[in-house]
Amino acid sequence: MFRTICAAAQNLPGLVCICLLSGLLGAMAHGATLPATIDYLTPDLRARVEKLKADFSAETSNPTIRQERARVLWDWANAYALEGGVLPVNLTQAVAAVFAYPDLIANQVGYLDAFIVEMSLRDEDPSAIGTLKADLGPFEARSFVTIHQTYTVGSRQIQTGGGFLVARHFMPNYGRWQTEDVKADNYISVSTSNARASFSTDTAPMAGMHGGFRSTRDTLVFRLASGTLEPNDTVTITYGDTSQGSRGFLMADFSSDRMPLPLYLAFNQTGPFMTLPIQPIRVSGTTVAGVHGFAPSIVATGEPFTLSVRAEDRFYNRAIDGHPAWLVALNGKPFREIPASDAPITLLSNIRLDEPGVYRFTIANADGSIQGVANPILARENPGDRIYWGDTHGHSGFAEGIGTPDRFMTWAKEDARLDYVTHSEHDIWLDDYEWEVLRDNVIRHSVEGEFIGFLGYEWTVRNFQGGHHNVLYRTAERRDRVPVQFYPTLSKLYAGLRAGNDSRDVLIIPHAHQAGDYRQNDPELEPLVEIMSQHGNFEWFGRMYLNHGHQVGFVAASDNHLSQPGYSAPKSTSLAQRGGLGAVLAPQKTRDEIFDAMKSLKVYATTGERMIVEFALNGIGMGQRAPFSTTRSISGRVIGTAPIDTITLLKNDQEIWQQDYLTPQADRSRGEDSFLLSFASPSDPHHPGDNPRGWRIWRGTVEILNASLSRATGSDFHNHATQSLRIDSDNANLIHFATLSRGDASSIALDLADVKRSTQIRINLESARETGGAPPLYRPPKVLEAAEILLAVRDLERGRTQQVLRVDDYEDTVTLRRVIADGEMDVSFTFEDEGERQGDYYFIRVKQVNDSLAWSSPIWVGGYAEK
Repeated sequence: MFRTICAAAQNLPGLVCICLLSGLLGAMAHGATLPATIDYLTPDLRARVEKLKADFSAETSNPTIRQERARVLWDWANAYALEGGVLPVNLTQAVAAVFAYPDLIANQVGYLDAFIVEMSLRDEDPSAIGTLKADLGPFEARSFVTIHQTYTVGSRQIQTGGGFLVARHFMPNYGRWQTEDVKADNYISVSTSNARASFSTDTAPMAGMHGGFRSTRDTLVFRLASGTLEPNDTVTITYGDTSQGSRGFLMADFSSDRMPLPLYLAFNQTGPFMTLPIQPIRVSGTTVAGVHGFAPSIVATGEPFTLSVRAEDRFYNRAIDGHPAWLVALNGKPFREIPASDAPITLLSNIRLDEPGVYRFTIANADGSIQGVANPILARENPGDRIYWGDTHGHSGFAEGIGTPDRFMTWAKEDARLDYVTHSEHDIWLDDYEWEVLRDNVIRHSVEGEFIGFLGYEWTVRNFQGGHHNVLYRTAERRDRVPVQFYPTLSKLYAGLRAGNDSRDVLIIPHAHQAGDYRQNDPELEPLVEIMSQHGNFEWFGRMYLNHGHQVGFVAASDNHLSQPGYSAPKSTSLAQRGGLGAVLAPQKTRDEIFDAMKSLKVYATTGERMIVEFALNGIGMGQRAPFSTTRSISGRVIGTAPIDTITLLKNDQEIWQQDYLTPQADRSRGEDSFLLSFASPSDPHHPGDNPRGWRIWRGTVEILNASLSRATGSDFHNHATQSLRIDSDNANLIHFATLSRGDASSIALDLADVKRSTQIRINLESARETGGAPPLYRPPKVLEAAEILLAVRDLERGRTQQVLRVDDYEDTVTLRRVIADGEMDVSFTFEDEGERQGDYYFIRVKQVNDSLAWSSPIWVGGYAEK
């Protein structure tokens, strides 16, 4: 039907056709079905589908025929989706299981058969599934709410033993659902219009997107204990039933236009649970609690540019109540006033900086209770390359994430003020209709010179088959994905992409948390490596590619799953930190210039802060290959968003120089002082080729002995789910804290008074278990023992003291440093090196006092000539 509408509207503007599609899809989301009078299958595919049905009725699937059946099911499902049908959630993953990883899902032949049954029912009796409606909100983030989902029985009865599986999406940070205590939070109940029917609670195993990814998970079921549900009967599931004293259902703390509360239907005791359409429940932000500014990193003097000022709540959502009057200052001097507004985002346009230099905007309300900053701006008379910020790795509800593709692109453009983005959904869950939506979105939202969307997807296999890789295309028109369902190894992916595309128009970026195979690299297709995301910091991953002789640059990305690319707070224990950004060095903000710069390795990575990083060797910039010389003159500049901690230079995988900008040159032992207490753990895998080590949880107390605590601040504490810091109500020198690290450090800034040589910091760590996204295959997550650590001021050497905690071969560390209260935020450096080897490579790592990091792409010396 969708294709019929678009064919009829072929002479209308593209947006009209998209609106028609969106409207019909919206009807489908509320339970509409395909009209029975229109056959959505071609005659050839109809014949294949009917043969599959007949064969299946005679014989269930077995290993010898499953691939043939999976191929028909794939074509059938995609045709159904293209005409507006709601597909079973895990169908595309089941096809991938048959072709790409048949051992991953237990009894995956039966798993495939369940989808043949469901698709047959949808094909033959579209009204059998019934319809679903919900209270759509909007509901305020992190508030107690009541939500009803009401199902109307379709043409087919629901017999005793059938019922509703109430799946819990793993992304939202709801409270724990429960059906036992009617007065407690998050009480869920069920009711029906049929007085002769009653329900009982049960559980059923579930795998896939709303169950367990690597095994099944017991999931709540409201099972029909007596009676039969007839056509037009209704069943209402109430999330946060307050009728008997419960406060309600605790909503997630992030805003969304499609917050999932998935439901599945079984018609009888033994029947499979079938997908009901996820309802587009809306969640808004809360009241304004912060403000942030976004501006270009590099501008020409006298050139007009725009500053975006975003009012946000304490969870990084847009503030629901707009914003108060803002006072904007530039380099500490009053610049402009912004009147109060109901709109949370204000654009200040036509700003010009007439003199070269570094400029910093600050924003505050009248009484200074809300304050924020924008990223630094470097004004130059004739800038060559500009810095463009983007996120090449993010998800929505088209895969296992949350939200719509439109929200994803709107967030990238308006909330994060990105210059470029890729919506890279997992191909194991993508169908052809969703691919068309992603393609249309890129075309519709992209504006040359303003915002560039790159069409892409995430090729999704386990690490021993090649690991996860994001695939980006230069242009969106006439591009097809090369999916894991039929290209399940890395060599097949390379070959498939080359067969259908010019290699100059394809870019592949592997990442580490489901580790890409760093032994393999197609130098024309795969020039970049993602070394940081919300999954953790993985510098080791990029270094492994370099150690294997691959010429690659470094980028970071968010891997955000909430349709919030480029700027958001972490929400879980797997995606546990703020997402990263990729900086592209290009002369103009155009599709070709940005894509060519990525292909040419003119990039660097940050952990989300928009630092300005410059790095050169003998006048050659990052990502390039300098002519061979035994003398290497290295220079650079870093303009930070916070005081610079250290800059480290690495050569051929070894640290050869480091400059500390934060530790005072002379030790002091009395008076008031600033310290940094840092907890760090490596993320590299214990075994070569494995997935990285998980997050180390740091939880316990910090007590100040023989000094007074004036202030304690978590420097990177953005995750409400896993990070906390509070002063004990009975002991002003005792801190209760929780944080985590994975390939980086997480720090607590301490301001102490009455510091003496006898001052000590006593840390008591609780036992905790490592955790993470894709777990290692060979070394299971470890339970870490409780420990007591005592760090003394008298033991400071060159301003620091450290204790090592050994876990297997890992060296986790707790470090105490004396630091400068107001460090430098703009530093330049030079270093001279000598070398005789062709192909030496160098890159820098930058660390700020707030634990933010940046990495340049490498520069090579000699080795071979550039093309």
